Amino acid sequence: MTIHWCGTGLSAIPGLRKLIEAGHDVTVWNRTVQKAQAAVGDLTDRIEPFDIDALGARLEAGDAVISMLPGDWHVPLAELAISKRAHFVSSSYIAPEMRALDDAAREPGVCLVNEVGLDPGIDHVMAHWLVADYRASAAFDAGNALSFKSYCGGVPKISNAFRYKFSWSPLGVLKALRSPSRSIRDYSELNVARPWDAITSYTAPLPQAEAFEVYPNRDSLPFMADYDFDPAWPVREFVRGTLRLNGWKDAWAPVFTEIETLQGAAGEARLQEMSDQFWAENAYDQGEPDRVILCVALKAEKDGSPVYHKTYVMDAWGDARGTAMARLVSVPVALAVEAVLNREIQVGVTAAPSDPKLVARWMDTVGTLGQHLQIVDHHS
Repeated sequence: MTIHWCGTGLSAIPGLRKLIEAGHDVTVWNRTVQKAQAAVGDLTDRIEPFDIDALGARLEAGDAVISMLPGDWHVPLAELAISKRAHFVSSSYIAPEMRALDDAAREPGVCLVNEVGLDPGIDHVMAHWLVADYRASAAFDAGNALSFKSYCGGVPKISNAFRYKFSWSPLGVLKALRSPSRSIRDYSELNVARPWDAITSYTAPLPQAEAFEVYPNRDSLPFMADYDFDPAWPVREFVRGTLRLNGWKDAWAPVFTEIETLQGAAGEARLQEMSDQFWAENAYDQGEPDRVILCVALKAEKDGSPVYHKTYVMDAWGDARGTAMARLVSVPVALAVEAVLNREIQVGVTAAPSDPKLVARWMDTVGTLGQHLQIVDHHS
């Protein structure tokens, strides 16, 4: 079985190196061979220029294709994998076009695994753990009111006036700011056209409590079913969101104002211009530590009083091993690849696992990737 790892961008390297160092049969595919050689050339000479037809000619049944390429490559590579009876893994959200491949993947027994990075990925695993823990607890009651919060953010370890720094092109961050979101607040659906209209404060239960600015991200509601919430449970709050340093909203206010006015081709050109400017002014310096904070919390209340309240909290930063973001995105991808090869993940289109054995094993590894990982029991 050969692992075909496509893409050696900044967030891909630790997971790729982990698989090669573990002795797996890995072929690396990258559009620029020299960049891949710089990243893993000390470990392997099996590096090929990425070409989907060349990959297809080498792909065999039982192999695994890993896409760390831009999102528009995921579905074509998944379709190729199905045609060759091979498996597919990516860290990205499951797009409707990927979901539509479920039946086609099941028939030949192919796994199409997605959402196994940081966010989405590790956050899913934490959520599965919390919901299973709550269901098994003495506090469990189907009538309890539930509040679920999941906030993740990559922020500079050494702060700057912009309250943010970029690991890669800022264009994706800028485009995300124009995306609407859907969540639940006070038992009602909250629809927000722009993230900055819903920014609130959140205190992370780190060893030294720290306040951040947070806002809802994308559509949170489908994840209620993914996390095994019963449709009959009363849900006071359910939100998956993004975390930023305090002061981010004020520092970015001019950006928000301008983004609102951009339209058409001229607007896209201006977004690219802004991206280039931000990259020049606010990129991480060589060796500068980044920081990742992830908090996933579940609280249950009975008659207005908390009966269960736990938060899975992680704090990680760049060190001699490289950036925290790269470790936390790509090492879970490597774990997913190994789980697929070990036949521990069901066929069809899936996201990060909920199986208790895999959850425990993955979180043991995640604990080695950051500097702080803890389950805080607020109710004890």
